[in-house]
Amino acid sequence: MPSMLERYLVRYFIAVVDEGSFSRAAASSGVTQPTLSAGIAKLERLTGTPLFERNNRRVELTRAGARFVDHARAIERAFGGAEQVASGDAPAQMIRIGIASTLPAATVGTAVAAAHIADPQARLEVLDGRMRDLLQRLDRGRLDAVIGPVPPSREAERELAMEDYAMALPATHPLAGRDSVTADDLAGETMLVRRNCEVLADTSRFFTARGVRPFMAARTTDDERAMALVAAGLAITLVPRCYAREGIALVRVEEFDIERRIGLVSDPAAMARIGASPVLIALCESLQSTLGT
Repeated sequence: MPSMLERYLVRYFIAVVDEGSFSRAAASSGVTQPTLSAGIAKLERLTGTPLFERNNRRVELTRAGARFVDHARAIERAFGGAEQVASGDAPAQMIRIGIASTLPAATVGTAVAAAHIADPQARLEVLDGRMRDLLQRLDRGRLDAVIGPVPPSREAERELAMEDYAMALPATHPLAGRDSVTADDLAGETMLVRRNCEVLADTSRFFTARGVRPFMAARTTDDERAMALVAAGLAITLVPRCYAREGIALVRVEEFDIERRIGLVSDPAAMARIGASPVLIALCESLQSTLGT
């Protein structure tokens, strides 16, 4: 790499990769967009090749840019490590974890607390989002690992739990005491849509095929809000078993046999760096203990 390569150029490059646009990268870097653009242009001159393909809608990495990503992150980590050594501090391990938003907030909070206790000096960065989006960020090198419902097309580095889905009803609902219900039992019920549900399309097909087309009283991406609305008696909804809580009854829906597999997804390079980390181990063990019950 040319000796004239400066750290701020590497940081500008990483910011564009992580933010997906020059304008957002400039804002996160605390500079103007022309300043950042000039820096990227200088970096491309130093590397001797275009790193980004630019158009009016988005910015994408060139093949050379995609190859440069891992090197850029390694350079930034090296700079950070050198700063800590110079200041007399031991380098803190950085772990970037994506956690699916369809895992309960309390469960995630308990797991993160356990991870922090395991290594208070480690730098844990947690990103919340849809599993599909998190896996895309993992594939682009923006995350070290992702925890959540693993799609059939992906392999899990570690299996954490298997769970089925059940209909969430207010505890006072006439069907709340049943072991199971049929689609016909639910035909007259008001429901709500959990927009981030991984089996949303399957759920819709299941009820449509059985002639059940309920009124939808709410649509939300926030599962905690969805559960609060169920407890309030507004509507019912299908949820994973991990959402069991006071004030809500979970009842099995006959013939709806889909399960979700909760696991840790990563890649060999990232696992070589973080696989033995007390932070990651504690995080996974806490989730496995909670979700496996």
